[in-house]
Amino acid sequence: MAATGARRPVTVEAELDQPLSRWLWLVKWILLIPHFVVLFFLWIAFFVVTVIAFFAILFTARYPRPLFDFNTGVLRWSWRVAFYSTSAFATDRYPPFSLGPEPDYPARLEIDYPGRLSRGLVLVKWWLLAIPHYIVVAFLAGSSGGQEWWFAYAGLIGVLAFFAIVAKAFTDTYPRGLFDLLVGLNRWVLRVTVYAALMTDAYPPFRLDQGGREPEPAP
Repeated sequence: MAATGARRPVTVEAELDQPLSRWLWLVKWILLIPHFVVLFFLWIAFFVVTVIAFFAILFTARYPRPLFDFNTGVLRWSWRVAFYSTSAFATDRYPPFSLGPEPDYPARLEIDYPGRLSRGLVLVKWWLLAIPHYIVVAFLAGSSGGQEWWFAYAGLIGVLAFFAIVAKAFTDTYPRGLFDLLVGLNRWVLRVTVYAALMTDAYPPFRLDQGGREPEPAP
């Protein structure tokens, strides 16, 4: 397993948006139907691209850059939709229909292009090495990772997000500590998803990095 260097291969950041409606969350499921339709097809493409990337890495030790950028875009899009809805309910700004970085949106994701990747690791990291993380992610998101996580209704993330938005509805305050925890849990799931999608050789840490900003990397 490759060690994580000083620079983090996956950057997940978010901001608690203000003001935040007390009741809009009740209809966000309906408002997001167009996104769900698009994401359904994007995640099919994500799977196909990952299979193609698997063979590209196996034979060339590289993840083709256009394919990498596409899958990064799908994960960005999914993170914005999740943050708007069941994984946080922490913004009322409608997610853009975009694969790009969208730096002004309160939920952001960046993945460093890895250059060369291990040909040996590509054979085992997405199933064998990631099994411990899959167990954690199944508890957090109610799935084993992948396209289901942004529908995190059944997992711990969905439950905590529901508690946070109910607190907002009845007290007009979104608990800051709960927000920091939710971002940390989503960060964990996204790191595992990136690793399982073969986009990095850096093994995800078993560490809950809470808060909207990524912690400073260890020297």
